[in-house]
Amino acid sequence: MFRVLEVSVGRSWCRSSPLFRFRTVPLGLGRQRPHPRPITEEHRSVWQRFAHRLFGAHTIAAQSPTLRHNLRSLPASAWVLFGGTFVNRFGGFVVPFLILYVVHEGYSASVAGIAASAYGVGSIGASFGGGVMADRLGRQVTIATSMFASAAAMLALSQARGIVWLALLAGVAGLTSELYRPASSALLADLVPPNQRVTAYASYRLAVNLGYAAGPATAGFLADRSFFLLFLIDALTSLVFGVLAIIALPRRSASLHHAPEGQERVGAILRDKPFLLVLCAYLLAYFVYFQNISTVPLNVRASGLPIADYGLLLSLNGLVVILFELPITSLTQRLPARPVIAFGLFLLGTGFALTGAFHTLTLLALTVLIWSAGEIIHSPVAQAYVASFAPPRLRGRYLGVFWHDLRDWGDACPGSGDPPICLE
Repeated sequence: MFRVLEVSVGRSWCRSSPLFRFRTVPLGLGRQRPHPRPITEEHRSVWQRFAHRLFGAHTIAAQSPTLRHNLRSLPASAWVLFGGTFVNRFGGFVVPFLILYVVHEGYSASVAGIAASAYGVGSIGASFGGGVMADRLGRQVTIATSMFASAAAMLALSQARGIVWLALLAGVAGLTSELYRPASSALLADLVPPNQRVTAYASYRLAVNLGYAAGPATAGFLADRSFFLLFLIDALTSLVFGVLAIIALPRRSASLHHAPEGQERVGAILRDKPFLLVLCAYLLAYFVYFQNISTVPLNVRASGLPIADYGLLLSLNGLVVILFELPITSLTQRLPARPVIAFGLFLLGTGFALTGAFHTLTLLALTVLIWSAGEIIHSPVAQAYVASFAPPRLRGRYLGVFWHDLRDWGDACPGSGDPPICLE
């Protein structure tokens, strides 16, 4: 069945109803069907029947704009944020090569581990500090401050000598480089209406992941020539993002002017029991997720597979996220948030649970597809969900604690490290 186009005085418009389907009638040809037949169970697509049974009948009735419409509806400031984030993440050369740099300078592996952990500790501080700055000083000021301070910290780290200075400046670099993240997430929630936030956060994640995917390859090429080039280009890309923030991002958000004054304390988060429950659930979920960089490679090795196969599995996860996360939001954004999040986390857990039972590359790739599907289903919806129920003047704090705190604890814990695909 197709849609009917009604023609009147040379103009046409679509009669749309979520309960009916129509056929197309060319100008001057055929005749309009006055009473289109309702969609029955056999007319529904496989995805519609699945969503109808899993999430409820109202999800089929709701008409949702297309992905293209949602992307075109995003404000210009959001696209500036995506572009600046991509440039910054693409140029984030120092973090993945920090341990190699420290060892290259003649220090032991334990000293390199201390420097990496110091960076992670700084990132944890950025989760809280960045959220507070975003709520008090504004999103634009926080992003610009983070980028300019990060550029200075990276150049200073390149000249550090001695374990004390390496650890100290690595911590400062972690703090300044990550301050912008709560502000960016809160700014998206300020700029975009609730019904488009899932698409907005998926687009933001796409920009970050594309930067992470392309950056390390370029960094490896530069590191063969000079490690200082990594620090220099990292600093330059931070400066580019900072300048973009000053020129093109709104200075103050309207959401910072109408919230009750009594909600301006961090203690409000500790009294928000629903949010704390969500936070605890995600803390448990990401203990599972971090197995992709801890027990999964051990399982690959125990199965007699080469380490290169582990790299292929991680690349498969990145490919799934980059190719399918944004398109799938056209479905997930119109479904109830909590069932979608629960279903995504169920797939995440199922995929990792099956990993220990499989020992061939094909079956392990199947498990990666399962938990990657869970990741792309729950991640944008969860961030949009938290942004929607967080008090407007506390969005920076809420989003900083929710996403970045969970990710940065993994950075600071020995043996966990930074996941190859970002979690924000």
